[in-house]
Amino acid sequence: MTETLRVVAAGDHFVLPSLITAAIAEELREHPFTVRELELGWPLEPFGPVAEVEEAGDAEDEVIDALVESRAQVLVTQMGPVTARVLAACPELRLVVVCRGGPVNVNLDAAKTHDVRVCFAPGRNAAATAEFTVGMMLAALRRIPQAHELLAGQGSWAGGASYYTYEHSGLELEDLPVGLVGYGAVGSRVARVLCAFGARVMVYDPYVHGEIHGLRVGALDELLRRSQVITLHARLTQETRGLIGARELALLRPGAVVVNVARGPLLDEDALCDALDSGQVSAAALDTYVHEPLPAGARLFGFADRVVLTPHLGGASRAVAEKAARIAAAEVGRWARREPLAHSLT
Repeated sequence: MTETLRVVAAGDHFVLPSLITAAIAEELREHPFTVRELELGWPLEPFGPVAEVEEAGDAEDEVIDALVESRAQVLVTQMGPVTARVLAACPELRLVVVCRGGPVNVNLDAAKTHDVRVCFAPGRNAAATAEFTVGMMLAALRRIPQAHELLAGQGSWAGGASYYTYEHSGLELEDLPVGLVGYGAVGSRVARVLCAFGARVMVYDPYVHGEIHGLRVGALDELLRRSQVITLHARLTQETRGLIGARELALLRPGAVVVNVARGPLLDEDALCDALDSGQVSAAALDTYVHEPLPAGARLFGFADRVVLTPHLGGASRAVAEKAARIAAAEVGRWARREPLAHSLT
């Protein structure tokens, strides 16, 4: 008889435990299993590099208790802390699946030591982030949040008259030269949407070959010189940290617009603020930051009339949570059937 697979679904307010359970039930229709659901709150601070994931307060104890009491072999989680302490306390645990694009909440070294496989869920938020990027771009170009605040926040219809002037009216995407820095799962989707708007799309990505939507540009400096808008979609690596700084912003067309819904450290925020001060950059739309949460008193708050700021929401859609649960459940199914794992790091 096939052994019953014991799973803990440690979800949170976004990837609900019930979504994980439902996805596992669909995946393991022919395999006996049990699922213990556990809902964890969000951590007070986003988890940093894996090496810094050492203590996570009460959440560690909750995860350990659930795993030990259910004698679970599998943990599926979104942000539950999988620290060295958790792994040492749960000897029956053999597989951890994280419902994120990377297992930032898992101590990978400890997982290897305890012979625990670790999987993740790549691509779950590509469509959501691409849509959010285009929305942020439109919001910055047409100053939509500022107009909303005038009418809905201040009750001033007359205040909108200033937007109906040549000097203060925004730009439209049709025929606008837009440069994409990076052409991965998100960037390629953004390019397709912008092409549908009629934008003049240009792409810089030295790692992508083959057909693209838009004009391929061979050098970043050239892309910047030709762009009225740039949107960042590169991975964060040692090479790309600070990729867009004062020198790069100075290459843009005067009055350019900068969009970053990728990774905060790709962009030098002080240099951006200087460029906003000088008018070299007329507007920006940011969803990610060098330091998150964005510190009180950050210079960016001083540009509310020209900058759209959101608190890292690009990947927040119901579809993302559902996709993440399905991707994770598929890995659990492969493991149960002793098939090769698709997205394993250990």
